[in-house]
Amino acid sequence: MAKTSGKQGATVERVMHEYKHGELKTSAGEKVKNRRQAVAIALSEAGESDRVSPTENRTRAGRTQARERQGDTGEDRAKRAGTRAELYEEAKRKGIAGRSTMSKAALAKAVDG
Repeated sequence: MAKTSGKQGATVERVMHEYKHGELKTSAGEKVKNRRQAVAIALSEAGESDRVSPTENRTRAGRTQARERQGDTGEDRAKRAGTRAELYEEAKRKGIAGRSTMSKAALAKAVDG
């Protein structure tokens, strides 16, 4: 494996910490129970994966760094927003298209943005 930058190492460390404490979730929202899957997610988020192109790695690393700078994930926004039904009603008031098929996190993002 190539040398990692400080930011990449910090991202890997954060993701593995989430895994250790049972907070790491898959894109489908299920808890990650396999250490190898956690490592794959960490490398992917850090932009170190050997399974994708260097361009894709840079894109993923940039996206992760931007999210970490913000310090606000979609899940955090959804927790603060209340229930999905409340978010749906607010989206309905604002006339947001596609609201019926959105998840709670997606509704929170659409209503905020």
